[in-house]
Amino acid sequence: METQAGITVRRALELPALRRGLPEVVASEEHLDRPVRWVHAGEVPDIASLLKGGELLLTTGLGLGTRPAEQRGFVRRLADRGIAALVVELGGRFTELPAPLLDAARSCGLPLVQLHRQVPFVTVTEEIHTEIVNGHYAMLRSAEEVHRRCTDLLLRGGGAPDVLRLLADFAGNPVFLETPDGQLLYAAGRSDAADPVQVWDGLRRQRSGRGSEPPATGVTVDIPGGGPGPGSVRARLVILPVDGTLAPVHRIAAERTAGLLAVVLMQARQEEELAARGRGDFLTDLAEGRTAPEDAPAQARVLGFRPVGELLLPVVMRLPAELIPPGDWAVLVRAVQEETTTIGLPVLLGVRPVEGRVPLLVGLRSESERSAAADRVAAALRAGVERAGLERAGAPPPAVVVGVAGDWTSAGPGLRHAAEAAAAAQGLPQRPWHDARRLDIDLLLWRLREHPDLAAFVDRAIGPLLAHDRSARPLLLPTLEAYLAHAGRKAETARELHLNRQTLYDRLARISQLLATDLDDPQVVLTLNLALQARRHTL
Repeated sequence: METQAGITVRRALELPALRRGLPEVVASEEHLDRPVRWVHAGEVPDIASLLKGGELLLTTGLGLGTRPAEQRGFVRRLADRGIAALVVELGGRFTELPAPLLDAARSCGLPLVQLHRQVPFVTVTEEIHTEIVNGHYAMLRSAEEVHRRCTDLLLRGGGAPDVLRLLADFAGNPVFLETPDGQLLYAAGRSDAADPVQVWDGLRRQRSGRGSEPPATGVTVDIPGGGPGPGSVRARLVILPVDGTLAPVHRIAAERTAGLLAVVLMQARQEEELAARGRGDFLTDLAEGRTAPEDAPAQARVLGFRPVGELLLPVVMRLPAELIPPGDWAVLVRAVQEETTTIGLPVLLGVRPVEGRVPLLVGLRSESERSAAADRVAAALRAGVERAGLERAGAPPPAVVVGVAGDWTSAGPGLRHAAEAAAAAQGLPQRPWHDARRLDIDLLLWRLREHPDLAAFVDRAIGPLLAHDRSARPLLLPTLEAYLAHAGRKAETARELHLNRQTLYDRLARISQLLATDLDDPQVVLTLNLALQARRHTL
């Protein structure tokens, strides 16, 4: 396939129109392989201002000036503009090119050609432009052929790696598919070249201190994501000139391929999300009793879940409203699944977008694994949320609740209990994970959260204290919370609040006075504990 559009100065001099002028290269012959973007003819002294770069300039020399300084300045301005070459026809203005012109061309590295015969400049222009257009057509045809072959690959069941391999063979260089933040998704290279993953790893080390942008020497094309803002770029296609130079056709081929990869990635994400939703529906049906325990193992096997034993640990992560994806859960699904594969235990993970939940079952070998497994699962879930970019400053973290391990008969009730407890856990002090067995009181209060009697109970129990804190200092509610959390142990309460004992005694006395109660009475302590827990669900 042709990979270079247009022609070079050397090729232009070989065409019949210029060859009839008996061209002679008199300066900077080493730069004849410069590409010619266009042809221009002119005789004005300031013609450089009319050019954009890459032109082959044809002239009879009338605008070059008569003084050496004018001639040198004429050449320097053309070189600064970046033209491909200067072609001067002898006979009209010069019988031979002046030395200042030659010296300036050599000094600036500008190819200078003299024509010993007159030729029609319009014929030269037409012939070279036809060659350039044909080159562009050949380049587009080559890129279109790559696009066609990639399409055929996908229609035959191929995927992104197959497309990248075909593009790498065409470009003769390694090709990479990265996330927008520079994480590698796929890599491909020629079979006789260096391992592309090693190349990418070296690249990552080089740019570790410069962000995620790939080198400017390569070809980089964004894979569209079909959405506004950050979601508008799903990935990046990168070709690096490791084994050879890159030509314009390689960028065109990459741009054509990017559209196909966008469809492939979108389809993969949709399939991942649909599969995760299906697993979430199965786990919810199990929790709600719509799937019988005796039917669940077979259905779970179809979904890819094969626990090593009979012990199952129900876990539910609930996202606060601020962190729930606005519609596309695929990023979260992939991130969480990849993180949970590292815990070393079989996991059946689903999503329930409507409720903002991520339910899962974890296969355990023994009850003694529960705590360690819960630590690893909770860490993986939180890492997945962070990796998916869902964390927000000031937003509450997701609540992870771990249920009671059991067999398939108890898995459904365990999932239901964990799901309800996860809703009740919103607003509780942050922990890596909550044990569902310790949330029963919070769950009961959460179920009563909309009942007016619960709000009335909170107001009767601690209303005067809340009223004080709205208008006076120091705040006394934190003192009561710390005192009850330490089961009435004053020394520990004082240490936590960084108070001396007398100050703590004064504050406790003031609390007793406001509430008209005795803080040493066990029944009062129970009432106040319940009121503080209920307050979290009535705010």
